Amino acid sequence: MRFTWIFGAFGLVTLWACAEMPEVEGQKLYVEMCAACHGADGRGEGPAAARVNRPIPDLTLISARNGGVFPMADVLSEIDGYTRAKHGNLTMPEFGVMMEDQPTVLVDTGDGIQSPVPRPMADIAFYLREIQQ
Repeated sequence: MRFTWIFGAFGLVTLWACAEMPEVEGQKLYVEMCAACHGADGRGEGPAAARVNRPIPDLTLISARNGGVFPMADVLSEIDGYTRAKHGNLTMPEFGVMMEDQPTVLVDTGDGIQSPVPRPMADIAFYLREIQQ
C-alpha cells in the first residue's frame, strides 16, 4: 500500500492508494510472463531456457551492460517486441500486442520526456530496474 502526504487547506492529509506499488505489481507480472525463460531471479536460467536455441540474457545485468545506466527506452522496446517480430525474431513473445488494451502511464524513457506506456509493461520495466546488480 502506498501513502501520499499532502498539505492542503485542512493541514497535513494522508492519502491511501489502494493500487500496489509498481515494483510489486511488476514482480508479479514478471513471474507470470518472464520467469519461465529468464528465471525467478532474472539470471536467464528459467525452466524453459533449455528449449531456446540461444542464451537467455541475465536481466540483472542490463545496467552493467549499458555503462551503469538502466536504458528504460530500450527495455520497454524489448518488452514490447514489435521490432523483433517485424524482423522475424520470435524467440521472445511480442508482449506489446498483449498489452494494447491496458491503461497507460507516463514514463520518462531517459530523455526527460514522459511517454505513454501500457501500465503492465511499465511495471515490469520498473521491476527490472530494481533488480539490477
